[in-house]
Amino acid sequence: MKLLSKYLFALSGLMFILSMGLYFSGNIVMTGPTLILFFLSLAFAMRGTQNLKGFSFTVLIFAAVSLSLYFPQTFVQFGDFQLKKLIVPLLQIIMFGMGTAMSFNDFYGVIKMPKGVLVGLICQFSIMPILGFSLATLFDFPAEIAAGVVLIGSSPSGLASNVMAYLAKANIALSVTLTAVATVVAPFMTPLLMKYFAGAFVPIDFLAMMLSIVKMVILPVILGLIFNHYFHGKAKWLDKTMPIVSMTAIALIIVIITAAGRDSLLSIGILLILAAIIHNLLGYLLGYWGCRLLKMKEQDCRTIALEVGMQNGGLASGIALEMGKVSTVGLAPAVFGPWMNISGSSLATWWRDKDPEKSKT
Repeated sequence: MKLLSKYLFALSGLMFILSMGLYFSGNIVMTGPTLILFFLSLAFAMRGTQNLKGFSFTVLIFAAVSLSLYFPQTFVQFGDFQLKKLIVPLLQIIMFGMGTAMSFNDFYGVIKMPKGVLVGLICQFSIMPILGFSLATLFDFPAEIAAGVVLIGSSPSGLASNVMAYLAKANIALSVTLTAVATVVAPFMTPLLMKYFAGAFVPIDFLAMMLSIVKMVILPVILGLIFNHYFHGKAKWLDKTMPIVSMTAIALIIVIITAAGRDSLLSIGILLILAAIIHNLLGYLLGYWGCRLLKMKEQDCRTIALEVGMQNGGLASGIALEMGKVSTVGLAPAVFGPWMNISGSSLATWWRDKDPEKSKT
């Protein structure tokens, strides 16, 4: 471990102890800055260690969320400009980046791996929305918060699941194909599932939601695919830049939504975090064992488990904004997103050390 990382870990430990002391002594105002420093120092310390490096971005998200909770006005409005208006353009940038990381060949996987793709799609668009609806009802969330839980469950997977599949020694080709196909069918499936499940909580305009998803996801992804097709290998600066831009955009979206829904989050935050953990872990569990029951390969089981358990929180946030309910419906995606990165990274790391061939037994 690098010497700087050791000092940063020590600083993060000190900031954590200080923030807890300030909190329990009733000094809530000063708890904020020390908590933010704790997350920042911990994130940069993790960057210097090989085993923890993958978690650093998620910890930075927690630092940003803490910042938005303690200083919400900074991320609500800049002059006369409402910062929530940035969510859709930021999402379109993320989706364009996703398109540049894919190719038209990824869709051929439907022909090469029809069983894996079909099982993955059925699991993804059945297990997660049903779990979302069940948890929203069980926890008795306010109507718009409940609709947000259903929304994140009704969203397709994102590129994060592909990264986790690589780390987990899973079937990367199947993962990429599932993400691509799920994204393409999202304009129909997500509004349909929202109409059926979330319609019990809030009114859902099927056509308006479909057009929103096409605008926010399909068009940018198509542009990214076209760009990759004609300029693959010719714009190496873009390959290096887009992951950083995408991560920054995701962080900004989460921060803006957290600031907008701060009051609601403070009142039900713990329950929403608990719902996120249960929803996500059951997604992995049911996705994996559903495939095992169908006697699929271990690598395919791992892939589908990750695809089912991890959703595109950015898309869900964009839909919430288009619904005009970003401070309520958008809260679940903002909470579920960071947790999915933590759990996905942890599960992938655990699987990485287990040979898929030996795991079959």
